[in-house]
Amino acid sequence: MTTFTKITGNETPLIEVDAAKRLSKIDPMTYGGFTEHMGRCIYGGIYEPTHPQADEHGFRKDVLSALRELDIPVVRYPGGNFVATYHWQDGIGPREKRPKRPELAWLGVESNQFGTDEFMQWLDVLSEGKSQRVEPYLCLNFGTGTLDEALAWVEYCNGTRDTHYANLRRANGHPEPYRVKYWALGNEVWGPWQVEQMTKEDYAKKAAQWAKALRLLDPDIQLVLCGQDGQSSWDHYVLNKCVGWVDMHSIHIYTASNDHLKNATAPLAAERAIQITAGLIDLARIENDISPAKPGPKICFDEWNVWDPERAPGDKGAEEQYTLSDALAVAVWLNVFVRQSRHIGMANIAQTVNVISPLMTTESGVVRQSTWWPLLLFSNYMRGWTVAAHVRSGAYVGKTQPAWLQGTLGEGAPWLDVSAAVGEDGYVNLAVVNISETEDFDTDLKGVGSDVSVFTVSGAGVSSTNKEGKEGVKLTEDKWDGQGEYTFPKHSFTLLRWKS
Repeated sequence: MTTFTKITGNETPLIEVDAAKRLSKIDPMTYGGFTEHMGRCIYGGIYEPTHPQADEHGFRKDVLSALRELDIPVVRYPGGNFVATYHWQDGIGPREKRPKRPELAWLGVESNQFGTDEFMQWLDVLSEGKSQRVEPYLCLNFGTGTLDEALAWVEYCNGTRDTHYANLRRANGHPEPYRVKYWALGNEVWGPWQVEQMTKEDYAKKAAQWAKALRLLDPDIQLVLCGQDGQSSWDHYVLNKCVGWVDMHSIHIYTASNDHLKNATAPLAAERAIQITAGLIDLARIENDISPAKPGPKICFDEWNVWDPERAPGDKGAEEQYTLSDALAVAVWLNVFVRQSRHIGMANIAQTVNVISPLMTTESGVVRQSTWWPLLLFSNYMRGWTVAAHVRSGAYVGKTQPAWLQGTLGEGAPWLDVSAAVGEDGYVNLAVVNISETEDFDTDLKGVGSDVSVFTVSGAGVSSTNKEGKEGVKLTEDKWDGQGEYTFPKHSFTLLRWKS
């Protein structure tokens, strides 16, 4: 948690960190990924058998190598909107026998050459060298799918007995169960773009019944309820009806604006949504008389990112060209997750490769977009516990996107957006986003060590981008002795790291 005091005039900004005040654990699942059958995420992204970089499974080694840098703990699959017409059995067994299907979410054709077994194998390869595997997180088809089909998928993935779908997995060359822990009860089924859109009443009834059956088959799974954006009557209703059946509540928000300050401050709307959702979870538990001994659901923010669908339409592959402004927005997004860590059970950036992604593939290799650098720094260093921090700075008080955000910010959005964490290794990490396009801030720092590693992400201007052969947004490293004021450059993200 970070508190804020607004200053005016010539007062010097201040950031104070107290590493002894551990407020809440940062769940490692905060830095999750998401792969959907959409655009070039799967085909031409993680799976491209004809590419020179493909391994013996058809997985691109350059993509795997890059993603290992992020230490991704969990990956969501296969959607997304795609899942509403996806039948998982189309994607198993001999590839030459797998049917091609019309795909109604993004209006393409699904070849089914990559399915459940390939996804699990890809995770195994991605997990190489890690102490813990990258966990799968599968989303069930709540559109054209059936409960029988969902139960069969759980049995195929997790079954250990002499039963039909467990034996089918064995016959397909996978004798050991996949032990898939996380299962989503549909995706965005409230949306008018969905095949089989539902009312909140119909969804809540169906979700509770499916949850009951799925837990009878496998009591160890964790189920994720399909929420909206955390601030809607849908969230209120489905939580009230299903809070006793689920382990997490999913919300989705995308932010974007062509105006830099609206863009950089927009993720603060997600912070308010998290706070509202946490309150709705508490309210549902109170109204349903849930025992305090039973842990409450956490928030699963399983789609988040900067995305303008007009700039990068989904049915055309949603390939964003991200700017420095977008990188700063992503850093603010990640600050939000750290500040609100007590409520976050999982978060998944949408998506992992090519589709509104920090990582793009080309014929000759991969391109790390501007948004890659804050994600890299957070996923590597902002782990452990959220610690207390206080910011005293000026604030942006102008219009916001969404417009309602302006009315919730009180004294405005701090020019210096901050979160702080201390890791198991005893290192303190301070993440600071200077959202100002024009002003450096000489800042007093309290609670900082004397041997400080400095990581800075910036570029010539907020419209700077990274393209193949041209890196306009860079990560630089430096050292600081912790003495005197520290200058946070305009339009930059800085991570300071020291031993406590």
